[in-house]
Amino acid sequence: MASTSITFSPLQLRSTRHGQGHGAPQRKAAAVRLPAAARLRRVAASVSERPAVPPPVVASPPAPGPDPKPKLPLRKIPGDYGLPLVGPFKDRQDYFYNQGRDEFFKSRVQKYGSTVYRANLPPGPFISQNPRVVVLLDGKSFPVLFDVTKVEKRDLFTGTFMPSTDLTGGYRVLSYLDPSEPAHAKLKKLMFFLLKSRRDHVIPAFHASFTELFETLEADLAAKGKAGFSDPNDQAAFNFLARSLYGVNPADTKLGLDGPKLVGKWVVFQIGPILVLGLPKLVEDLVIHTFRLPASLVKEDYKRLYDFFHSSSGPVLDEAERMGISREEACHNLLFATCFNSFGGMKIFFPNMIKWIGRAGGKLHTDLAREIRSAVRDAGGKVTMAAMERMPLMKSAVYEALRIDPPVPQQYGKAKRDLVIESHDAAYEVKEGEMIFGYQPFATKDPRIFERAEEFVADRFVGEDGEALLRHVLWSNGPETESPTLGNKQCAGKDFVVLVSRLLLVELFLRYDSFEIEVGTSALGVSVTLTSLKRATF
Repeated sequence: MASTSITFSPLQLRSTRHGQGHGAPQRKAAAVRLPAAARLRRVAASVSERPAVPPPVVASPPAPGPDPKPKLPLRKIPGDYGLPLVGPFKDRQDYFYNQGRDEFFKSRVQKYGSTVYRANLPPGPFISQNPRVVVLLDGKSFPVLFDVTKVEKRDLFTGTFMPSTDLTGGYRVLSYLDPSEPAHAKLKKLMFFLLKSRRDHVIPAFHASFTELFETLEADLAAKGKAGFSDPNDQAAFNFLARSLYGVNPADTKLGLDGPKLVGKWVVFQIGPILVLGLPKLVEDLVIHTFRLPASLVKEDYKRLYDFFHSSSGPVLDEAERMGISREEACHNLLFATCFNSFGGMKIFFPNMIKWIGRAGGKLHTDLAREIRSAVRDAGGKVTMAAMERMPLMKSAVYEALRIDPPVPQQYGKAKRDLVIESHDAAYEVKEGEMIFGYQPFATKDPRIFERAEEFVADRFVGEDGEALLRHVLWSNGPETESPTLGNKQCAGKDFVVLVSRLLLVELFLRYDSFEIEVGTSALGVSVTLTSLKRATF
């Protein structure tokens, strides 16, 4: 999730240790006989037709020059930060409780008549020293956050604060490194090596792990009449990542089935200051948003995860040593990339995608099932990369889910020099050292770029005109039309994330004709409950 994403974010540099939808829902359908599609389906043992990760490329950013004279009128950035302590505290209350995140941003767009303005962002006092940001909320201004000649990404992965390095073995891991730092290229290259060396294991491991998920959901439906998606998805995602990237089944190790629970607790200690956990407001604001939770409380949990990855990553750690990275630093980075970026991305994005596909209704389900089964049948019953390239509706549906509900909604950068940033309507001067913040769901639902921007349109990216819009899909800390390199902050696992998201829909519609859901909320996104699964009938 890139600087990148909780999903599969990039990892960043420096080996230095710190001291510090639409469509009506279908009627409930009873389970029926095994699908014909399931009988024809075999898992491809290789995805070598098209690598899941691009070859590592060292890209030297062009030398920065002065910004061209803006074509739009210069306008002073509206908004203010208020009094010290008081302004940040008030904005924090509005952001979390009085308005909520989306209304916080939307109300200020209306107030200032601008998609670019100044505000304080959480957590503020006393966790972040400087909560002041320039907010970007449109698809034209947002991409400046990807330009590493203009913005610095050092220690900005989680925003206006950085979690203690005690949570990552004392190291600043890749996601917190700027491409200008010497270790960034080494660590990102290591991630490329991991993905490339294990690419032939991705499709078989996904099939095995998510078959277990579907069997669990079917059993729960039979016993209770409904089945929660989140917990089985977490277990399947963790098992898949361990099997595909490291060749290990967690259940056969000392870690057992505890991985998702340990990761979830560890992640809260890192990003709790920017989450609403559902505790009583006064308790949550004081304990979670005002002071840091001590890393010592998850030390033993993290040690169990570290030991699992250290014992499972021998070949990758050997490669790290050849690249001049210590085994210890490499292991902490592998843990973070797998658990925070990749697992975190699947934990957040998979329920979101199921939500949108589920709400779209039976016609889309039927169209997806027909396209997917036909392409797999034409491939001799195998799920392959080549077969998935012949599924334009499926591919578009994945991109549309990434557009409308990106797994990492926020990006940050610090201006390296005085800049002029243009929205659709005006140009704004940003001074060197100022923090720039972009809220991606507004940028990727910009009505001046996308028609019916607030709707889930599954076939939006089908055809030549649809594919041209992919440059505005930004979930990976870069445009979908570009690729991660050693010199940028785009998610190292960008293509891996797209692949596994496609595989979820392929596995789902090879097995089922349709499904129905109920949707709730959770601290990290949505909570999905399945109320029916109709086994494949054609």
